[in-house]
Amino acid sequence: MKNGDLITYTKTDDIFTDAKLIVTIARKRAYKAADTSLIMQNWLLGKRLAEEVLEGEDRAKYGAGVIKNLSKQLTQEFGKGFTPNNLYYCKQFYEIFPEIFHTVCGKSMIERLSWSHFRVLLQVSDSVARNWYMNECANESWAVKTLQRNVSTQYYYRLLASDNKSIVKNEMQEKTATFQNDTLEFIKNPMIAEFLGLTPNSDFSETELESAIITNLQKFLMELGKGYAFVARQQHIHTEKKDYYIDLVFYNYILKCFVLIDLKIGTVTHQDIGQMDMYVRMYDELKKSSDDNPTIGIILCSDTDEDIARFSMLKGNEQLFTTKYKTYLPSEEELCAEIKKQKELFYLQHSSLNESEER
Repeated sequence: MKNGDLITYTKTDDIFTDAKLIVTIARKRAYKAADTSLIMQNWLLGKRLAEEVLEGEDRAKYGAGVIKNLSKQLTQEFGKGFTPNNLYYCKQFYEIFPEIFHTVCGKSMIERLSWSHFRVLLQVSDSVARNWYMNECANESWAVKTLQRNVSTQYYYRLLASDNKSIVKNEMQEKTATFQNDTLEFIKNPMIAEFLGLTPNSDFSETELESAIITNLQKFLMELGKGYAFVARQQHIHTEKKDYYIDLVFYNYILKCFVLIDLKIGTVTHQDIGQMDMYVRMYDELKKSSDDNPTIGIILCSDTDEDIARFSMLKGNEQLFTTKYKTYLPSEEELCAEIKKQKELFYLQHSSLNESEER
């Protein structure tokens, strides 16, 4: 079915069911049209980068410089989506699939797979395994998460080595059932929003309470006046395998470092600390420049007054930086008072929630 064809559906007695089907099909078409353009854009960018790099004498060094400079220029002109890593993937995509737009089979794959699918396929160095994953993904309509799990768990090689392939296949289908049932996966891809130049919803949070606190913490930290500059809220960090979102990101120009904040409504856990450790390392590798000091990670928890503010310096000689930075960070008492105040204000504005908790 082409995008210009009229949407067809079987009328039922329920207008909402019919309307939902129409909207879902239309959105899938719109998404696929945007994603096909994204694939074409990235293939052409990769082709142009490959041609440029061939002209350099020291190709590796020259290529890195070209990608870095182009990333800066494209980001200034068009905004997000053109990090050095993303441009490297474009070049890799062209080099692995140089004829994808020139063959019937290649064009068929473009129509059936998304850019996110191809990003996962780039992780597979074995060309035979990669082609198998690509064909299975297209024929079985695997979700991106299903493909990622199958690649990560060596599904192809396990299936190849198994005497009873049905057991391996059944296990895979069971483990990926929730991914396959996510009918809205096609509209959740942040790369499409970046490609279209759309601004992500900055008010998104797990709960209304968390959103209210984060909104006011953003203002609160800015009002402290201790060198804070706001960078982003729910900042999207994309790696080869997953998308991550950091609650709040600031830059402190006195300390010359990024400050990441993660809010937990409950008591902080070791999983939360591990997650922040990953965020800090990720930020230092993907965002921090050579002139910046190591990134600071702050975990805020608000289950009880005593457990409000806990932060951890999570890379290198953390304790050395703790002493140096602590005077510029909000104190535990300040954070405690601010979050307590915002919780009280929230419950005053949402009295029904307060009443239900008391019951």
